[in-house]
Amino acid sequence: MERRHFMRAALAGSAGTAVGGLLGASGNALAATPASAAGGDRAYLLGLLLKMTDPVLSAMSQGQLTKKFALELSPTWDGRDPKVAYLECFGRLIAGAAPWLALPDDATPEGRNRKRLQQMALQSFVHSVDPASPDCLQWKGHGQTLVDSAYYTNALMRAPKTLWEPLDATTKQRIIAAIKGLRRIEPPYINWMLFAAMNEAWLMSIGEEYDPMRMNVAIRKVNEWYVGDGWIKDGEAFHFDYYNSYVMYPMLVEILDVLAKFKGPFWNGKPEELQAQAVKRMQRYGEHLERFIGPEGTYPPIGRSLTYRTAAFQPLALLAWRKQLPATLPEGQVRAAMHAVHKAVWSDPGNFTKDGYLTIGFVGHQPELGDWYSNNGSMYIASASLLPLGLPESDSYWTAPAQDWTQKKAFAGRKFPKDYHVSY
Repeated sequence: MERRHFMRAALAGSAGTAVGGLLGASGNALAATPASAAGGDRAYLLGLLLKMTDPVLSAMSQGQLTKKFALELSPTWDGRDPKVAYLECFGRLIAGAAPWLALPDDATPEGRNRKRLQQMALQSFVHSVDPASPDCLQWKGHGQTLVDSAYYTNALMRAPKTLWEPLDATTKQRIIAAIKGLRRIEPPYINWMLFAAMNEAWLMSIGEEYDPMRMNVAIRKVNEWYVGDGWIKDGEAFHFDYYNSYVMYPMLVEILDVLAKFKGPFWNGKPEELQAQAVKRMQRYGEHLERFIGPEGTYPPIGRSLTYRTAAFQPLALLAWRKQLPATLPEGQVRAAMHAVHKAVWSDPGNFTKDGYLTIGFVGHQPELGDWYSNNGSMYIASASLLPLGLPESDSYWTAPAQDWTQKKAFAGRKFPKDYHVSY
């Protein structure tokens, strides 16, 4: 899709002043700047973030998400209460948007849009736990709630001063009670252990009573499942899929961040050393992800949860936002590769409904690719690939010259670095 058409679509539904604020003096959309020009890649990604966030937050901030967000369930849906989709939608979306929402206020067009969405996000959090609101989320019932509560609290950890501190005391207490209430759910010994651990890490980060066992056992199990060369099993079996991206590395690293910062207890181990180890292993996994990206931005459609789309690249996005990309992956190279991925996936208009909500699919609308747990709310984990937007436009990630990525060099017959197993 031609660039300015994409951005105009991305901004559809925004408040009139916000849309007008994103128009330059010439009247052209901000993202009409060619992708190769300074800021072009960031403008494209920002347009995508706005397109994802605006319909959800504008509805939920008014208590109308359950009214406006028409549910789409996988053809193989397992029969659970479909209301879990609303927590999936909001929790996953806000986790990806949090770093951008946390940028300092400014008077730029982007800043005005951000301020507007910050206020919508805060009001959405209020509705999420208000028993009198039609958009009070499903905090009881199916175990799936534990999964998506972790993205919800992950967002609060990523942007505490923007998304947590401004909330009123009643809403804060309701959120704390809802999260503690999920201790009733016993997570199976798979990636779900990290969801329980994330909630406890968030409670620790705000000075609340927390359960160290739910954190420490999860950390130990994930480290036991490490099979080498940057890959972690999901439980006792190895799955060749992107769950290292969706859950394993991002949640492990961010849980360990909190444990190290607050000097949490960890018998016979040092959280700061475990945190450094986890980052190093995630960097190695990031090297594999970068090599998966083909010359045109395509990547292998492997494993379950393929409909999470670009969330497969959350570790690269997280490393970029944290300024922790390995020396083998220059910022300009990662940015160019990720831009190619986003264009390859998101240029298909079928990714969104006519009302602006995500559909089930990999590239476009492909409901047959849904798993038995898939609904259109699940798809909002794709926002996890947008984490670098938490870096300001002046950051070197955006200003570094674009570089070709590994497969682009390789299939052009040019020199590229070989890849070898690592022992850490």
